Amino acid sequence: MAPGKLNPEQQTYVVQALACFDPPGVVVAALKKEFGVSISLQGVECYDPNKRAGRNLAKRWRAIFDETRKAFLEDTSKIGVSHRAVRLRALQRMAEKAESQGNMVLASSLLEQAAKEVGDSYTNRRELTGKDGKDLPANPVTIFALPDNGRN
Repeated sequence: MAPGKLNPEQQTYVVQALACFDPPGVVVAALKKEFGVSISLQGVECYDPNKRAGRNLAKRWRAIFDETRKAFLEDTSKIGVSHRAVRLRALQRMAEKAESQGNMVLASSLLEQAAKEVGDSYTNRRELTGKDGKDLPANPVTIFALPDNGRN
């Protein structure tokens, strides 16, 4: 399907999805699901001014692309997985499902990932710092040699 065959709402959807770094294949599937419209990968690429196929994209669509890309890069708060709580909830669901299916290796791996997400709370590791959080002074370590008492 050529770019002109999509209605303006669908065209805006495609331009904004591409501006948010969605690959053309994902955009094709989303158009089919959201609008019931089929379009080729090449048809989608015509709406990406960074692709050769989109080099002649109309100024209107290029402006929407640029505005959307800028807003997307500046504001990650709209992206669910950018928030720790969202990631932890997803890991919890996956771990519970893995455990209920008897996949203890996967469940253990997911629990470890969740622990890392909250800041290595599953380890006994401690970070030592000097006064006011500065680095500790680098003191040379003196190694004392024990007498061999003729054992060699």
